[in-house]
Amino acid sequence: MKVLLLSNYDVKGGAARATYRLHQGLQTIGVNSEILAGYKSSNDETVRLMPTKLGENFKSLRPKLNRLPLKLYPKLGQVIFSPQWVPDSLASEVAKINPDVINLHWVCEGYMQIETLAKFNKPIVWTLHDMWAFTGGCHYSESCDRYIDACGACPQLHSTKDADISRWIWQRKAEAWQNLDLTLVTPSHWLADCAKSSSLLAKYPVKVIANGLDADVYKPLNRSQVRDSLNLPQNKQLVLFGAMQGTEDRWKGFPLLVPALQSLSQSGWEDKIELLVFGCSEPESPIDVGFKTHYLGRLDDEMLAKVYAAADVMVVPSRYEAFGQTASEAMACGTPVVAFNVTGLKDIVDRHENGYLAQPYDSEDLARGIAWVLEDAQRHEKLCRNARMKVEAKFTLAVQAREYQSLFEEVCQATK
Repeated sequence: MKVLLLSNYDVKGGAARATYRLHQGLQTIGVNSEILAGYKSSNDETVRLMPTKLGENFKSLRPKLNRLPLKLYPKLGQVIFSPQWVPDSLASEVAKINPDVINLHWVCEGYMQIETLAKFNKPIVWTLHDMWAFTGGCHYSESCDRYIDACGACPQLHSTKDADISRWIWQRKAEAWQNLDLTLVTPSHWLADCAKSSSLLAKYPVKVIANGLDADVYKPLNRSQVRDSLNLPQNKQLVLFGAMQGTEDRWKGFPLLVPALQSLSQSGWEDKIELLVFGCSEPESPIDVGFKTHYLGRLDDEMLAKVYAAADVMVVPSRYEAFGQTASEAMACGTPVVAFNVTGLKDIVDRHENGYLAQPYDSEDLARGIAWVLEDAQRHEKLCRNARMKVEAKFTLAVQAREYQSLFEEVCQATK
């Protein structure tokens, strides 16, 4: 069985990293897996680079062309919103490779035109990494549920017209995706429920398969030794926050973490805690969170695993997570997680078992959760053990790859 994973990036960004990890897991269990990427950063020979007939200059213009219709909505700002109208040659490239099954991943920023999906003459398994597949262009709908009907009057566009670009995108999807040989995979039950409630994809089967990770890389290490190697203090309890774009990512909730930390600093923790932040360098005007803060920049997997192992608690205050990869990575390293009881994080963190789930977007409860994890050494040790045990049972590459292999075989068999 030959599987082709389609992704705009091979390793850049959270969705791409999840895709590449699945690719590695499939290869490990003997599946013939390749990636066809729009942009390639790795040296992996099993990652093919999508050719462009018009050259690299046009390729670099594709994301800008894709966003061109959004000029009609100047209030949108830098929110990611994907019309996916630019034509592509993806179907012909896939036909040349001739896989038995196509596994779509993150296909935005001009990688795949909406209409291309209907041109694949192969079974399709689409792994959703956000909500874009069933919305009128947004990647997270926030409090809007218009994707259940037909989009239009999009709040992210600051539009009051039903016939706006979100309705146009929704209509293109509805017309092109009527009769697909399609199975959906979501990494969380929350995202599965959203897809099932959508007008665009409700008729297609959905399977929940959690994202996997390499549990031989992300593993518990001697906390004292790791702190020495990273030049981190031994006499402080270290609270960790991180995201691919650090404190700037609007979905990752750093503005909700700040008041939680400030509350802790005013309630007896001021000399006990220091904060670690990965994903960005120290900003020119850093926010005073009430504790000394170490900005660690962007880290590779090996260094990131050390940082997780050095921390006493990982805080993931995200507003939306299709899964919550940083939470599972931290738990793999034996570090408990505090998060809000929302979206994909509910599948990862078990309250009072391997961390704490705070009331949604309540910074005071987030502070209580951090304190609860840290204040009792014996309880903390148990939380650490439980965190690692859950990852070994549910979130390894082998567990994920076997579930995908079974699904791929099932959809291929159904077409014979």
